[in-house]
Amino acid sequence: MNYLASIGSYSIMVREVFKKPTKWRIMKSLILKEIDELIYGSLGIIVFISFFIGAVVAIQTALNLTNPIIPRNLIGFATRQSVILEFAPTFVSIIMAGKVGSYITSSIGTMRVTEQIDALEVMGVNSLNYLVFPKIIAMLFYPFAIAISMYVGIFGGWIAGVFGGFLTSADFVSGLQTDFVPFHIAYAFIKTLIFSFIIATIPSFHGYYMKGGALEVGKASTTAFVWTSVVIIILNYLLTQLLLG
Repeated sequence: MNYLASIGSYSIMVREVFKKPTKWRIMKSLILKEIDELIYGSLGIIVFISFFIGAVVAIQTALNLTNPIIPRNLIGFATRQSVILEFAPTFVSIIMAGKVGSYITSSIGTMRVTEQIDALEVMGVNSLNYLVFPKIIAMLFYPFAIAISMYVGIFGGWIAGVFGGFLTSADFVSGLQTDFVPFHIAYAFIKTLIFSFIIATIPSFHGYYMKGGALEVGKASTTAFVWTSVVIIILNYLLTQLLLG
């Protein structure tokens, strides 16, 4: 029953976010601030992880191609499919759930503990719209970060494959072009947009409705990360079944 109550509270929170909007003059600066902190501030870790994961996928694929009959361009094909279909949209989203989600929960939770949210309500401000809506809009730019992740991941695979001596550059590019399905890109971005909404709202829910002091802020951040990751994994299965099944 507690889970059902939480789902209901979450749904009510999402509805309240879009009620009584804050003035655009104020909201614009809030959105730009969130884009800088949530998206731009995360590009470094996204690029770093994407490059080395793409490289590892290429190396592992190359090391498992022991049969000389299997063409070497399969390394490029496997790298492309792994990065575009799963690694970039899903694995990076789970990492973002830890980095961005913890930041969102702790920042809103701290405002709850220090009674800043109560002060906003006293002034007649819709605190949910003021705090959560800019994060939702900022996370709409998340697919751009995932596009960079795809590019860097494939580039990392090319670097590892070619300079590791596993295949030639021409073979890798040939593998990238083999049986390419443009809808796979659309599928990845559809998943990314849905995941971005989850990353923005579930941590906000745990931060906004938390009770207690500084210790509870840390617990709320951990709980938010766990539930955000669980929801992302479940939605990943459902969306894959719906879009590719």
